[in-house]
Amino acid sequence: MLVRLISLVGVAVLAAMVVPHLATRVLNQADGSAPAPEATRPVATASYTTGRSVVLDADGRGHFFGTFRINGRTERGLVDTGASTIAINISTARRIGIAPSALSFTARVNTANGEVEAAPATLNRIEIGGISVRDVQALVLPDKALSGTLIGMTFLNRLSSFRVEDGALHLVR
Repeated sequence: MLVRLISLVGVAVLAAMVVPHLATRVLNQADGSAPAPEATRPVATASYTTGRSVVLDADGRGHFFGTFRINGRTERGLVDTGASTIAINISTARRIGIAPSALSFTARVNTANGEVEAAPATLNRIEIGGISVRDVQALVLPDKALSGTLIGMTFLNRLSSFRVEDGALHLVR
């Protein structure tokens, strides 16, 4: 029993170390070698089926990127079902109207670069297609810890459903 528990803890620690690294790597590298300018990064296509449903096609590497409106500003985000919350960096927070001076970096999170401080924040509104969710919890990380936007479970749990089917992510409000 103790061996199983130790094995489970080992797997959890390994996952905690690898998942943030992979998410940061996906956001940092478009072609597996070097960061690409925003305009040349692979873009997943989105087909908006009904007013309250969005379908995101996977990009060439199987990731689901979408163009979101966060607090009224357009931001490209990686939908990450393995992320418990939405994660943005300080530069993004500033662009969407969150003053860095108003943030309190009281949370600790593990990233590919180790443990970093993060600041809890509430996003007024997140939209994609006809889907709109208000008052969504997020974490703000230093720019060096996260290069883009991760759309995690604090957004996805507010939908009526989400699923991956035939290489596409279906979001339903």
